[in-house]
Amino acid sequence: MKTITIEQLRGILSDLPDNPRIVASGNFAMPKTVLGIIDEVVPEYRLNMLNAQPGVPEREGVVHETIFVGPGVRHSERLEYTPCRLSLAPILFRHEQRPDVVVVHTSAQRYDTVSLGIEVNVLPAAIEVAREHGALVIAQANERMPYTYGDAQIYDHEIDYLVEIDDPLATHVAEQFSDVARSIGDRIAHLVDDGSTLQLGIGAIPDAVLGQLTQHRGLRIWTEMFSDGVLALDAGGCLDPDVPLTASFLFGSSDLYDFVHLNRRVRMLRTENTNDPGRIARQRQMTSVNSALQVDLFDQANASRIRGTIYSGFGGSVDFIEGALHSRGGAAYIALPSWHDKANVSTIVPRITEPVTSFQHSAVVTERGVAPAFGHSQPEQVRAIIDCAAHPDARAELHEAAREMCLLPG
Repeated sequence: MKTITIEQLRGILSDLPDNPRIVASGNFAMPKTVLGIIDEVVPEYRLNMLNAQPGVPEREGVVHETIFVGPGVRHSERLEYTPCRLSLAPILFRHEQRPDVVVVHTSAQRYDTVSLGIEVNVLPAAIEVAREHGALVIAQANERMPYTYGDAQIYDHEIDYLVEIDDPLATHVAEQFSDVARSIGDRIAHLVDDGSTLQLGIGAIPDAVLGQLTQHRGLRIWTEMFSDGVLALDAGGCLDPDVPLTASFLFGSSDLYDFVHLNRRVRMLRTENTNDPGRIARQRQMTSVNSALQVDLFDQANASRIRGTIYSGFGGSVDFIEGALHSRGGAAYIALPSWHDKANVSTIVPRITEPVTSFQHSAVVTERGVAPAFGHSQPEQVRAIIDCAAHPDARAELHEAAREMCLLPG
């Protein structure tokens, strides 16, 4: 590994092949400074990122390549979405989407390593492929990035060039819960037993669930990501102290980043491990909570498209739903408001017309109630989704549609 300046980096980037594929840290660890230099020096390139946030380079000549669409590229005319569940992303790097450059946002150097900090995810796989095929690995090292352990640790011989940059990290401030989110969170929390292993993402509903678990004990964390809600559980003695908190990426406040820094209780693993349905299934009472845009009477969920246009992607929900259903004592909940206020329509529909993201959940949960699904007959499932989860204004229409589709007797 060689430590270089920004000016030296410009010279190195000028020697890249035409239209290179650049894989970069995604989510909330975007290496803005190095990507800005790349955008200045490289006329045309493909930028491969997960959940790219606002501020990503956006101009003619830049193709945004991703398996999970973020708000920074959602409306780009040069977006190329590749349908793929998150656990399979490393296979893409080995074959269809081999990187020419990998740019990672890391901690400052510690002995002979740096840490990927809050964003591990698919990056170790990208680095490995780069090393195997002679591609460049560039680290934007930042004193503000927390040093986390597990697969986050990258040795200096795995990196070609390191650029020291002092950039603030993106932080998340939890918003006040709406009554709908609080109601959904309360209903799910009542379904969680002591000793359960939790997969919860970011957002109002996961935060609301965690806020209702402060009287639980022996909880464990095996998740794609976690945020500040876990801090309250830890402070309240709700977590099993003998089991590491396992995740693949993080996003939260500076308090969260301080908590995970040099904390050996936090284990950051690569996506192939955190999202492996087999490993998820081996977690005790694995409890998965995921959101959706729509759910239909077949218990199918659309969490990725709006009116045919890609909004996000499969992400890790499919992996965790599958793993949780196979876990002893596990459960997979799909959670959403029963009504879309902006569009003024029911989120429970007779049949989804968009591509299905997931299906066969333990239960569908809205602010109206819990609709048990797995293990119930089709008529029982349909009645539960309509009578327990759907908005009252939509129930008569849904019952009629169910009879027309022969899901309920006429």
